[in-house]
Amino acid sequence: MHARLLSALVATSLLISLPCHAQGTDLIGYWHNWNDGSAPYLELSQVDERYTVVCVSFALPAPGTTYDMVFAPQETAPATFLADVAALQAQGRKVLISIGGATSTIHLDSDAERDQFVASMLDIIGTYGFDGMDIDLESASVAITGGTIANPVDARIIRFIDAVHAIADQFESTHGVPMMLTAAPETAYVQGGMSAFGGIWGAYLPMLEALRDRLDILQVQLYNSGSMYGIDGAIYTQGTADFIVSQTEALLQGFNTSGGFFAPWPAEKVAIGLPACPLAAGGGDVTPTVVEQAVKYLRGTGPQPGSYQRVATYPGLRGLMTWSINWDAVGSCAVADEFAHVYEDLFGDISTGLLDADGPTSVRVWPLPALAGAPLWAAGLAPGTWLELRDARGALLHQLRLAADGILMLPNDLPAGMYLLRTVDGVQVWRVPVVAR
Repeated sequence: MHARLLSALVATSLLISLPCHAQGTDLIGYWHNWNDGSAPYLELSQVDERYTVVCVSFALPAPGTTYDMVFAPQETAPATFLADVAALQAQGRKVLISIGGATSTIHLDSDAERDQFVASMLDIIGTYGFDGMDIDLESASVAITGGTIANPVDARIIRFIDAVHAIADQFESTHGVPMMLTAAPETAYVQGGMSAFGGIWGAYLPMLEALRDRLDILQVQLYNSGSMYGIDGAIYTQGTADFIVSQTEALLQGFNTSGGFFAPWPAEKVAIGLPACPLAAGGGDVTPTVVEQAVKYLRGTGPQPGSYQRVATYPGLRGLMTWSINWDAVGSCAVADEFAHVYEDLFGDISTGLLDADGPTSVRVWPLPALAGAPLWAAGLAPGTWLELRDARGALLHQLRLAADGILMLPNDLPAGMYLLRTVDGVQVWRVPVVAR
């Protein structure tokens, strides 16, 4: 999850503001904006609390266009939907708008279409208060005819890259924080570049390269896929631990294509995308045991589960992604909330690295909830004590030093939500709900 960057602290008692290097893990899920008899509609308020990033599916082109994006909640009153988005965000979760999907084509065939795409997406994001967007272009939306990963030649690809940069720049200018950006390509569009570089094969690679510094999470769909090459030159089939390990490590190690080398992706930006249950996808579902075997092997905490031998270990993997939250919730496809349970079993021990207690009784922090821009007292700690302010998933935002009067001043623009205040050694931890001004 891309952590929100806070403004410079306004009191001399708060010494240094650090860049957000620490990164927790995430469970990313797609939420259906429609009712399906097999995977019924859920209100956002009903989303399992373990989902930390919710991708609302989908913003679609208006009828008769491939570029003028529209979105409206289909089964929920707009006011309720807005309140539910805000409530998830107050819990420290991110809510994104996903664009595209399997059935909608997005093409930017002129600069005017690009500009309308940008304007319509900014309107959707602003109207509903989304934290950013997810790229889920499939089918005829993405294809390449030449060029290289570093130098695409297809005008549609170039315009789309420019559009995403423009949306992200305007978001940050408006809100003062970076926009969260994720992408969920199918395997053919990414690892498929090892087989060929043209058409759909490797078609996402120029976009990913151009958006490398902006993209927070790359979550390739390891389902609905044909067999794919690994970086060892062997071919692996979906629905196996070998497929999960080989296709994930291809991202983490990089690979050669006829369009150039696709450089490694940082582990903290890679999530493993899988179906929530057998009926959620046409293929690629695996049992919880297989997920655990693959993830533990990648992170270096379990034995080799198949024939693929990893190159390195990746304890910093970002987490898991699934299609979909709705499918995970039903009990007729697998055990209800099974995917969320798997995530918790695999990543729950490192999501924050912080204590679960509310804090020691010998030290009192007040007022709670705290107000952004107002003083926060910590009685019982020695003046000069260093404290860490972290977001709800444990990502470090600031180091603070307690003033002689026991006061910390919170930033004026601290977003509403739950934060963690802890001593640098991590022994003492307090949960601090913050109300925005």
